[in-house]
Amino acid sequence: MSSPGSGIFSGFTKLCKGLTVILIGGHIVVRLLPFSVIYLALIPARTIPFGWNLITAGYIEQSLHGVVVSVIGLLLMGKLLEPIWGSKEFLKFIFIVNFLTSVCVFTTAIALYYIMREENYLYMPLSGFHGVLAGFLVGIKQIVPDQELSLLKIKAKWLPSLLLLISIAISFFTPDSATYLPTLIFGAYMGWIYLRYFQRKPEAKHRGDPSEDFAFSTFFPEFLRPIIDPIASVFHRMLCGKSEASTNAQGYTVGGAPLIGSDPIEASRRRERGARALEERLAAERLAAGKNSEEPQIDESDNV
Repeated sequence: MSSPGSGIFSGFTKLCKGLTVILIGGHIVVRLLPFSVIYLALIPARTIPFGWNLITAGYIEQSLHGVVVSVIGLLLMGKLLEPIWGSKEFLKFIFIVNFLTSVCVFTTAIALYYIMREENYLYMPLSGFHGVLAGFLVGIKQIVPDQELSLLKIKAKWLPSLLLLISIAISFFTPDSATYLPTLIFGAYMGWIYLRYFQRKPEAKHRGDPSEDFAFSTFFPEFLRPIIDPIASVFHRMLCGKSEASTNAQGYTVGGAPLIGSDPIEASRRRERGARALEERLAAERLAAGKNSEEPQIDESDNV
């Protein structure tokens, strides 16, 4: 007999289950063979000969609590995102965000070494799936931004910002913040960059999400946005100046905002699909929980 809460922990996709096996398997490998961390984790001083660790580091959890959090986060968030994005796009997002996050962390570690002259930045083994999890939160912000979480009493659009704010606050009290904070920050930012400018949408003629509701400043409180917008626009022109020429030819303004009647409709439809998928999933879980709670009563009546 299924437990009443089994609906919450069911319906996971095959892809998420397969990735879970990889995360658990990677943790077991580094536990049984500690020297394998040198070859699988991101160690900046060894990345030049062992360049593959820019890819493998994201799937290696060195601690037990790390693999537990990663597996739960992957299954729960993948349950929402993969049906909406599709398995191919979901896997593509994981690979790109993981790789770009590792490249940024590697670059940051090298820069910190030259600035601080501390060899610890070169030989610290960095790994973990938490960068991709931060990117998933950005995806949830994009799809169901106004969905309120009953446990936290906040809207989904604030999840990435809340995660980074808590992580930065904790970093002031923990000596090993360098092992997780850059990965979280770059994971969230690379996730936003990909979804904002590069994700392909079969139903649309353009890439990314240029809507104002998904601008970089929306990660910050309202009173900070007049300060953030000018800074973000500079990086926007640096990163996407060339791509905007083709985007303008398809009917979009230089600032990335769509023309009237085009992208807002598509963005609204995407959010409606995300909200509808979430509502259907929650309804199915409540129905499953209700059936499970009725089963003991039926068994008792049969016994009578």
